Amino acid sequence: MIFFNTYISESVFCFFKNKKNILVSVEDANKYLQEQCGIKAFFENDSELLQLTNKLNEQFTNEVCESDAEYGDFQTNQNLTFQIAENLKNSGVSPKIVIEPTCGKGHFIIAALDAFDDIEAIYGVEIQKKHIWQSKFNILDYFLLNPNRKIPNIYIIHSSIFDFDYLSIKKSIAKKELLIIGNPPWVTNSALGMMDSKNLPQKSNFKQHKGLDAMTGKGNFDIAEYITIDLLRNFGDCTGNMAFLVKNSVIKNIVHDIPKLKLPIANMKKQNIDSKKEFDVSVDAALFICELNKNTEYSCQESDFYSSEIKCDFGWKDNKFMSVLSLNNEVDGISPFVWRQGIKHDCSKVMEIESEGNIFCNKLGERFTLEDNLIYPLLKSSDLKTTVAKLTRKMTIVTQKFIGQNTSYIKEFPQTYKYLNDHIDLFRMRKSSIYKGKCDFSIFGVGEYSFKPYKIAISGLYKTFHFCLVKPQNGKPVMLDDTCYFIGFDTLEQAEYVWELLNSDLVENLLKSITFKDAKRMITKDILMRIDLKKVAEKKGKKGFLTDLGKNTNLQLSLFD
Repeated sequence: MIFFNTYISESVFCFFKNKKNILVSVEDANKYLQEQCGIKAFFENDSELLQLTNKLNEQFTNEVCESDAEYGDFQTNQNLTFQIAENLKNSGVSPKIVIEPTCGKGHFIIAALDAFDDIEAIYGVEIQKKHIWQSKFNILDYFLLNPNRKIPNIYIIHSSIFDFDYLSIKKSIAKKELLIIGNPPWVTNSALGMMDSKNLPQKSNFKQHKGLDAMTGKGNFDIAEYITIDLLRNFGDCTGNMAFLVKNSVIKNIVHDIPKLKLPIANMKKQNIDSKKEFDVSVDAALFICELNKNTEYSCQESDFYSSEIKCDFGWKDNKFMSVLSLNNEVDGISPFVWRQGIKHDCSKVMEIESEGNIFCNKLGERFTLEDNLIYPLLKSSDLKTTVAKLTRKMTIVTQKFIGQNTSYIKEFPQTYKYLNDHIDLFRMRKSSIYKGKCDFSIFGVGEYSFKPYKIAISGLYKTFHFCLVKPQNGKPVMLDDTCYFIGFDTLEQAEYVWELLNSDLVENLLKSITFKDAKRMITKDILMRIDLKKVAEKKGKKGFLTDLGKNTNLQLSLFD
């Protein structure tokens, strides 16, 4: 039945009903309940105790609470927590102290109680009051069903993990074996901000990005990543282990940042789970395990959680971050060309258009005429599946030739200016902070490189290592959208030469060794900048203008920008 917005099992209800004579004062009730289930301060005040005793006058019903997934809060099913705890036990983990920093309904706490025999104290922290009660009732229910199990001291603390004072726990740990276990929220800081959640870490550039990166996507981060790193920083010098269910991207980021974070952890493992089966969500996730208070290691073993089949090791090798350490990275280095991302405008309903003869139309269903001057053919990720891009489905309006250019010149083209100005509200509604204080109709990802006649492009969204050759159309250079990456050339000869190198087996093998297929964007600028085409050319025995890059300054400038 329902009490305090949580479910009470029949055994717990009957327990309280049969012990009415003990539930006289908070002091007596809490003392007795601690003896029965280990929980310190089961009731915080007289009001809570009174509400429970009043509920006992009702008949027990099988009413249950609806499941929820608030703020990325996917509660871990009890079967999975039991399996995780049992696997940890079989691997030699035997904690005296257990910390569950986002304990939810207490499933990990119960799994730890069931698996480990020598626990002395458990600390569970939870911000949602209804989950606090559910944890307490679930733990009491466990001991009613398992009366012979050892009862440790259990502290269920109502607090945000971002406000909690770890030092209060750390003082009591001393040199005892510690296990930090749980399932922190699978949500980003920006997503919580959009929900108007107050349960956020103090605003900061957590990833310490600079410039534009700090203002755009790279300034966003997973709450679970923040919590994991924060706990490792606070308890990294304690003896023990961590076992967290997190998104794959969180694990990859932590391993990637190990040299910078200098966390004293080792024996890192990523055990992939079936999130659809366990949580009914389509998210790539895994159990992240590591040992605390060790000499820092820089690699992580990836395996299947259910079968224990080892897939590969990923991490750092020869000061390079790799997705598969066993693969050859002989052409890993620094690209002689600067890879660029396509144009970013965040206003596709207006900026991306199609033609019907002399008439243009947009995603709003509008039909209109424009001057040709600022209109360019456009390719998106889905258009880059071919070997050579021949025809474009769409066009785009390019309002600037370089970032920050004053857009008042567009008035020289009255039809275009009227069209853009008629939709100025849509431009001003763009949420990204990069447009703040900029000219009307401003765009990003544009420069001299955008207008190179020949380009080699690749999708950042598709799980492919295929590079597409892009030629000009109707005398105009083709633009790419911001889901694509490209390099530009002045001549077809240069473009075809580099295009052939990029589609070689050497480059494909390198990309297989440094990309993660479960990443939101498998291909990024950072990945592409690691393709050392000079090495590729040398190993392929292809003499060409790459060997003259160091001598021909004018050529370098034309290719780099």
